[in-house]
Formats: sequence, C-alpha cells, structure tokens
Amino acid sequence: MVERDGVTVLRARDLAATILGRVSADGSSRRLPTERQLAEDLGVTRTAVRNALGLLEAEGRISREVGRGTFLAGAPGTDSWPPPGSPHGGRATDGAPADDIAPAHVMAARRLIEPRLVPLVVPWATERDFQELDRCLAGGDGAQTIDEFEAWDIALHRAIVQASHNEVVVRMYRAVEDAREGRIWGNLKRRSDSVERRAARQREHHALVEALRARDVDAAVAAMEHHLERVESAMLGRVHQPDLDAIGR
Repeated sequence: MVERDGVTVLRARDLAATILGRVSADGSSRRLPTERQLAEDLGVTRTAVRNALGLLEAEGRISREVGRGTFLAGAPGTDSWPPPGSPHGGRATDGAPADDIAPAHVMAARRLIEPRLVPLVVPWATERDFQELDRCLAGGDGAQTIDEFEAWDIALHRAIVQASHNEVVVRMYRAVEDAREGRIWGNLKRRSDSVERRAARQREHHALVEALRARDVDAAVAAMEHHLERVESAMLGRVHQPDLDAIGR
C-alpha cells in the first residue's frame, strides 16, 4: 500500500485499481466515498488517494462534480470505461506496463508516429474530440504533482491519437502508452522533472491543441514536433540536430 506522499505512478495505479474495484464491486451506487473516507478505509494518506483519483479522472473512469462528489463514469459493476468501440476516455490495457522498454526507444517511436498522425486528426476531429482535449488540458493545468501531470499528459496525447478515428493507429499507440506507464519511463521522467518544465510542456500542449482546433496542419505538425523534441531533450539530454551539425563543422 501507498503510505507516503511521494507516491509513484505505478503505486498510484495500484491504488486506483483498488479504489475502482471496491466501488465497482459494491454496485449499489455510482458515487465514490470521500477522499477522507477512502484514505481511512485503505490506510493511506489523502494525498495518495488524490493522486490515484487523478489517474482515474485522467483515464475517464470517474468524473468529479463540484458540490456533488465523485462518480463512476461507467455503469455500476463495470470494470472498464468507456465501453469497447468508444473513441474517448481511458483504455483497457492488455497487461502490465512495459517496464523493460528504453525511454530512447519510446521517444523514437513517438517522434515517428505522432507528427505524422496530425494530418489525420485535423480533418477528422469532432467537437466531442475537442471537448476531450479541453478536459485534458484543464487537468494538466490543475496538476499538482509530476504523477498527476504525467497522467493528464498521457490522456491528452491519447485523445489526439483517438481524434484520428483510425482504429489501427489507436491500437498501435497503446504500446507507446504501456511503455510510458512503465517503471523505467516513470523514474526518468521524475528525475528530469521541474515545475518550470511542466509549465513549458503545458504551454506546448495548449499551442498544439490551438493549432488542431484551427485546422492548421502545418502549424499543428510543427507544434507536435517542437513539443516532442523538448520532451526528448529534457528526459534524455539530447543535443538538437542543428547543434550536432554545428559540432560536425
């Protein structure tokens, strides 16, 4: 169980699964207990509960309604949301996170896939897709920890991929998500984290969504490439290509 505030993504995910399983098994209500009650029942801190609920919200499994409480997003008794075929919300993983994939390989795949996906998103994204992107942006804006921010970051990029409405690409991208939820990626992301870097990444997210909403393919591709370059630079300490060319001269 998680007993300290410095909860990791993997432990927060374990706690999130415990919370979801407990509420789903009850079946009598879609409403979740309060953070205080969950913390007492599970013997963890409220911060740990808050982080776990943040993951569930980012994946679209729960919704928080001001003044009313927190509710399951699906029907009582279900353990996955949204239902199969839905283009929105969280995904059901096929197994445990991929802990053995090098972050450099993850970034190489992301830089190959995500910018080239943008020309599919621009013509096919619907208003519902943009509402989901706005939900993820708002979650990232309000994130208080690296774990919470990373959950919303993953949710935003998932929503962009799903906005292509290309099921083959969506299924392929799940491998990238599995790797991002693994231990190696999570540890490296924490070591490279800072409040300033999170703020910069969030500004890049807003610029990317703004370009997608404007249906500007060139601007959206450029925004995606710039964002992924900065993520790679922060995590892996890569020298940008122009700098490498200068060194070669």
